[in-house]
Amino acid sequence: MLGSGYRLWHGEAPRSFAGLMAVYESNYRRLLVLAPGLDTLEAAVSRVPGCLDLHLRVLERHRYTTLLHLTYYFDEPGGGLRADPDLTVRVYHDARQAEAVACTRPQRGDGDGCTLAGRWRMNRFLEKWLAYCLAQGHGFPPAARPRRARLAAADPAVP
Repeated sequence: MLGSGYRLWHGEAPRSFAGLMAVYESNYRRLLVLAPGLDTLEAAVSRVPGCLDLHLRVLERHRYTTLLHLTYYFDEPGGGLRADPDLTVRVYHDARQAEAVACTRPQRGDGDGCTLAGRWRMNRFLEKWLAYCLAQGHGFPPAARPRRARLAAADPAVP
């Protein structure tokens, strides 16, 4: 059990709203290391030998936010696939935060994302899972831009 003097590495009290915001910031930083070209990705699979494939799919993209799905897929005994963990993450680009907004983990039960404690559980899980994925060597490199777009970025005179 944690003593009353415990503080998270980012200096906020655990399970506080301010602490949760610090976890969102940590999630954002880890997600950008995992997917530095998130603004150009639509769907991608990260394959690391000896590890499960990590799947990322953008569900919605808006000016200041991106909603994405992040998961591993497991084969079901009767056929089909099961996503576990089945995470939906909203990325707030302007605030530099990433929040797990839905997390279904069939083997462990669903979390209650409506309460502060539920949001803590989901987002601490995301924070730890992102660190684990990075430690395994997973990553989604930026999507290749067409040659014309690369030239235009390097030289504004290119039509």
